[in-house]
Amino acid sequence: MIQVFGLLLWLVIIPIGIGLIPVHFLSTDKRRPGIVLLAGYFGMWAVFEVVAIPAVIFVKYNNFTIASNCFTVLAILCAAAGVWLAYRDRREWKLPSPLALVREMSWAERIEWLLFFALIAFQLYKAAAYASFDGDDAYYVVESLIAQQADVMYKILPYTGRPTDLDVRHVLAVFPMWVAYVAVKSDIHATIVSHLVMPMVLIPLTYLVYYEVGKLLFGKSAEKNHRENLPVFMIVMAMFQIFGNVSIYTNETFFLTRTWQGKAVAGSLVIPALFWMFLLIYDGTKKKRADIGMWIIFVCINMTAGVCSSIAVFLACILMAVTAFCLAVTERDYKVIIKMAAVCIPNVVYMMIYVIMGYSYLLK
Repeated sequence: MIQVFGLLLWLVIIPIGIGLIPVHFLSTDKRRPGIVLLAGYFGMWAVFEVVAIPAVIFVKYNNFTIASNCFTVLAILCAAAGVWLAYRDRREWKLPSPLALVREMSWAERIEWLLFFALIAFQLYKAAAYASFDGDDAYYVVESLIAQQADVMYKILPYTGRPTDLDVRHVLAVFPMWVAYVAVKSDIHATIVSHLVMPMVLIPLTYLVYYEVGKLLFGKSAEKNHRENLPVFMIVMAMFQIFGNVSIYTNETFFLTRTWQGKAVAGSLVIPALFWMFLLIYDGTKKKRADIGMWIIFVCINMTAGVCSSIAVFLACILMAVTAFCLAVTERDYKVIIKMAAVCIPNVVYMMIYVIMGYSYLLK
């Protein structure tokens, strides 16, 4: 019972509370439960990055406990602030009834959604019943386990169990430490959290990003044939994921067989979330781009890229630079370049820390 409560608290309640903060600054038509949950996870990971990276670099002993305690306080405060903002603006929330949405669907659309949910259930069942083993588990999962049991982050080499210097390549990607945090708070072994709990969370979360993308692509028109394209899009995405294991290097392979690894989260969740933000920016008018909440979520997504993988930070900056240039040329909105550059500030700081650590390591 304690384990279930811990998982519900840190994987559902706290993210929803945190997500209410940026959504508060969105226009009313964007205040949907799915966006709240996505914003909450990206915001939670961003807060964890701010706490964990300094603890890894500057704290020598018991740095996991110190980072965990600081993150716990900040996460609870942010969640409480989000709940307070939502309560204060409760009259502005217009949430449609799920039954009303189902009644508006045609029978073809209902069948398509049922087929999509069946595909998701199949993937979740396979992830739970046939947990795949990957050679990288010897590093990533063991790092989570070391943090849970030895109370240190990146201070012990998983391959030998001996103390080691900070590994510049991995030390800034603190996603395994967040997995360890969930394991500690739910009192579950880190390996179980990695192989069982994380797929149950990250797979639906990824499809939630695809849903928001599909809603922007196919959900704008009120015509019935356009609405039916959304579940078809979701089915196609699910089929791509199931049958995408044509190589050990494909994104689909990482998504379903290495779900708990930060680089898999970067490729499957963070990069699609960036495209979701790009569509929001391109889809709206210049007035809608003034939504502060959208840019807050954008910053959190960029910071999440650093939590997952160091190379993802560089890729995110490249994608944003190309998108900003295209928007500036096609829509003559040159202010978007300044906004995009401001969003990239955490990424620039992250890369500066990475370069400084790498240069210091070479001087030794």
